[in-house]
Amino acid sequence: MPAETHTHHAPLDRDAVLEIVRDRLAEILEIDPGQIAATDALVSGLHADSIALYELVEALSEEFGERTLGLDGEPDELEDLQSVNDVVDYVVARLA
Repeated sequence: MPAETHTHHAPLDRDAVLEIVRDRLAEILEIDPGQIAATDALVSGLHADSIALYELVEALSEEFGERTLGLDGEPDELEDLQSVNDVVDYVVARLA
């Protein structure tokens, strides 16, 4: 059997998801992860544009792979992501 059929992942808590979101967002925005607080607004606080948000969803889709269901970055869903906490909530809600 292929290895991926036996893949088991430990559950991720909200803090672990926040750390991953912070790291991926820092890479995309080319800033230090320590500069990103959970309460930061994506657009007005971190100056993330729509391309950066799309890249973030793509990076998170890659990061979480088979753990998530429906992490596809639909435009209507992305409009609702106003803060780093919103992104974390979005991911946590979709963890399998």
